[in-house]
Amino acid sequence: MCGRYAITLPPEAMRRVFEYVEQPNFPPRYNVSPTQPVPIVRRAAGVRRFSLVRWGFLPGFVKDPKTFPLILNARAEGIVDKPSFRAAMRRRRCLFIADGWYEWRRLPEPGAKMVKQPFLLRRRDRQPMGFAGLYETWSDPQGGEIDTGCIVTTSANAATIAIHNRMPAIIDPRDFDRWLDCADERTDAAAALLRPAPDDLIEFFEVSPAVNSVRNDGPQLQNPSGRRV
Repeated sequence: MCGRYAITLPPEAMRRVFEYVEQPNFPPRYNVSPTQPVPIVRRAAGVRRFSLVRWGFLPGFVKDPKTFPLILNARAEGIVDKPSFRAAMRRRRCLFIADGWYEWRRLPEPGAKMVKQPFLLRRRDRQPMGFAGLYETWSDPQGGEIDTGCIVTTSANAATIAIHNRMPAIIDPRDFDRWLDCADERTDAAAALLRPAPDDLIEFFEVSPAVNSVRNDGPQLQNPSGRRV
């Protein structure tokens, strides 16, 4: 799963890749965590729009969010037919704006102790990434609304499986419109994009366990702290 990620490149670099019409100015975030507001790109009236959603998807049928598990990720396998996601897969696909994500791997320590070591994964060329995502506007009985979203994951590629068996489904910029276009509600073409990234696209290395705490944020979290795998 993808439980933490990063948005650190300058806003103008993000806008240049995602081509949304707004010109938001947002600070770098090195430790994006569940339930926080996160930026997405969606398509409306034929143009790409920048929006904020809560990271934690709520399907429209949920009555009480306090009793419903927090959905951070949606597995690509079977997503077209799963009740929680099928409506959003047809009509509310989006891109999560990112330039890295974190995964944890169990590694041996002296004394045969196993620890969970965090790794940063990012593009080798350090360019932004568009994670496939779904969004939903959830309404409470009093008429209040909250926009929520989740990241779609797929199987790891041959390189990143050394760290984790899942990875975000990274949409190539050439396919952004194909993923975002929900005009006819057909999902075959979009679902075909939910595949592992090319083996040579992603680099990864150990980083400090300080990323484990949601209270920590800053560039020091991405300093290499050990061996590359």
